[in-house]
Amino acid sequence: MQKTKTLQHLALATTLLTTLWGGAAHAVDISFFRFFGDCKTEYGEVTDVAKANGECGIITALTNKFNAENTIGAKVVTQTVDWGAYYDLLTATYSTGNIPDVAVMHASVMPNFSDRDLLTPLTKPMADLGIDTKDFVPAALKNASAKDEVYALPYDLHALLFHVNMDLMKQAGLVNADGTPTLPKSPEELLEQGKKFKEATGKYYMGTESQSAEGMMVRFFDTLLWQQGVDVISADGKTASINTPEGLKAAKLISSIYSEGLANAALDYPGAEQAFLNGETGIMINGTWAVDNYNAQAAAGKVGLKNYAVTNVAQIYSKSSVWADSHMWVIPKDESRSEEKTQAALAFVKFLNDNNFEWSRTGHLSVRQSVLNSEEFKALPHRAEFADTATNATALPQVQNQRAV
Repeated sequence: MQKTKTLQHLALATTLLTTLWGGAAHAVDISFFRFFGDCKTEYGEVTDVAKANGECGIITALTNKFNAENTIGAKVVTQTVDWGAYYDLLTATYSTGNIPDVAVMHASVMPNFSDRDLLTPLTKPMADLGIDTKDFVPAALKNASAKDEVYALPYDLHALLFHVNMDLMKQAGLVNADGTPTLPKSPEELLEQGKKFKEATGKYYMGTESQSAEGMMVRFFDTLLWQQGVDVISADGKTASINTPEGLKAAKLISSIYSEGLANAALDYPGAEQAFLNGETGIMINGTWAVDNYNAQAAAGKVGLKNYAVTNVAQIYSKSSVWADSHMWVIPKDESRSEEKTQAALAFVKFLNDNNFEWSRTGHLSVRQSVLNSEEFKALPHRAEFADTATNATALPQVQNQRAV
């Protein structure tokens, strides 16, 4: 009799769970707030992530795969937001009541939200899901934490790199005996090599977004300060070292790059990328996120860039450092969110963690040590060329408003 009752209870529980999670009439929609662009035309139906490229393609394919394969009746509904307006619009959702269930967030911005209790603590939920935080590299876990609580799932470490057109560098005589590009080791060498390159090729030595929308040269400025052994902002967030002799050196070098005609100050981010792909730039200062795209475009043979290489940002001063940040996934706090939506959001977060390798194909460095150690990660294109970035990456301290400043 007891066995019969137990089986009846199990059957009832199974029916309830099926109705709650698996039944089509009770499917749970979760809103997903992100930037990375909109590529529905190319990847809107793709569920094989291996067939996707670039940040937009890979996150779109991952979302499609989760929607197609999850067994809990969850559906991720993506809201793509323009990068420049993203954090303003995310902040506005707390007032409108349309708070997303999962959102992308930079580590450099997280304090603006975690310090105001606007994010769902994830330490216990991640443990319950079996997400091993010990697998995260220490810097990534630190980025995702505040006040002994984990508030985000770290997903990458992204840093500045030098993206190189090797054909132009060869034309300028700036290639080492081993076939790697010759990079400057001092401010003087940078300007000398830039002038040599310009004279030999008639092209711009360097290219990057120069209109401040992305702040690419601000990141390069920070890099040059750290390379001089100076903290841009102190760990406690109370002092800055911008208006210093080291800051003046960095600013003068950047100013000289433009005044000497070694870079085009008129280019925004799309323009700078297009110039590099068209074969009009020797060295493109951009992030890890561009590696997959540039490599694929060069391999396709349809753009001016044919012989593509990647390096760490040149060490101009005494220390080997480079600007870095992290993309992370958060669950914005919403007291009205149902338990079903919360569990579905957590399931999506776990799925993203399980597929961290796929995201690392963008060029970003994985934050999971198990992925970094894997043969499939080591086999990805160009990774050996900027492997040191994982140890040289330097982030601004997690204090409110540092990114905006």
